Amino acid sequence: MNITLRVWRQKGPDDEGRLATYKLTDVSPDMSFLEMLDVLNEKLTLENEDPVAFDHDCREGICGACGVVIDGEAHGPERTTTCQLHMRSFNDGDTITVEPWRAKAFPVVRDLVVDRGAFDRIIQAGGYISAPTGTAPDAHANPIPKPDADRAFDAATCIGCGACVAACPNASSMLFTAAKVTHLGMLPQGQPERASRVVKMINQQDEEDFGGCTNIGECAAVCPKGIPLDTISQLNRDLLGSLSKGVG
Repeated sequence: MNITLRVWRQKGPDDEGRLATYKLTDVSPDMSFLEMLDVLNEKLTLENEDPVAFDHDCREGICGACGVVIDGEAHGPERTTTCQLHMRSFNDGDTITVEPWRAKAFPVVRDLVVDRGAFDRIIQAGGYISAPTGTAPDAHANPIPKPDADRAFDAATCIGCGACVAACPNASSMLFTAAKVTHLGMLPQGQPERASRVVKMINQQDEEDFGGCTNIGECAAVCPKGIPLDTISQLNRDLLGSLSKGVG
């Protein structure tokens, strides 16, 4: 395949940034999208140009490190992570535009790399449980109904990639926060701090300058792990219940 790439280049947070055009030949349809970027960077290095900076780690779709906007869609045309997107999803001769996540809370560090530390700070605000240390309890000490366990597991699959923020017209992180709140809120271990948790995490979300949620649903449509939109409804119920009790 012969591919034309239009890639966002930005030297730093204060740089204006621009789209640069590159041409690649003999791109294998079996390459992942990140492998294709590796080939581009090898070419740029040999030409004494700066390689394109992009985030990656496991390249197995489970760490959430990778993530770019491809032709206007978070992670590209398939519902998967960027590292699991393959070039066979494109056609010979295509022009592909690659940009970083666009959100005020995700400032660009360089090229396609953004700072997603805001997600870490939301989790630090309340996405945990306080547990006594000591002897580990038996595995079945706290029976959990299967529907609750399944819902907690589904919410826990969130990898924090940020696609939900990138896809939302408001740059809201509500699906991410809701996944963390729902995961712990469905488990017995998460009940003692359930009320304070949701208030603390929402307050931190607001401090990070994410946009407000207007239930457009683009977040769930692009989520590579299929986090359901109704987790936001559960977060809202928990939040209203907490505020009605005077928590926060």
